[in-house]
Amino acid sequence: MDAEPRSRAERRHDTEHRLTHDVDVWVASASADGAPYLVPLSFDWDGRALLAATPTNSPTGRNLATTHVARLALGRTRDVTMIDGDVEVLELDALPQERGDRFARRTGFDPRELAASYHWFRIVPRRIQAWREESELSDRELMRDGRWLS
Repeated sequence: MDAEPRSRAERRHDTEHRLTHDVDVWVASASADGAPYLVPLSFDWDGRALLAATPTNSPTGRNLATTHVARLALGRTRDVTMIDGDVEVLELDALPQERGDRFARRTGFDPRELAASYHWFRIVPRRIQAWREESELSDRELMRDGRWLS
């Protein structure tokens, strides 16, 4: 039997908590010809966008730079947040020093210190859905067109 469904406000609160406190996210991308790729990446949330870094020439790096879209998943299967977002590709030196430092502190990983070529990937949510059980599926959408729903 399904648990009592959370209100949209409760699900938004839980989602924002997860974005603020989780460190890793599943990132799904696809190549220009549609070949899917899925990896976990560390991220930092600034209240508007997720910031991640991955090697420029990795499948994820190439896919994100080519298509400029990603689908992200946070949480467990029965308590999931799905995010469809638009991707901005940034050179490592394009971010203010304090933003890169914040990412490094939060994730324990600093791509600026590596010899390999990395890019930042700033992912701005366009659509966010969150649900735990079937009882929340019909009202799972929390954000549409980049705006939180009330």
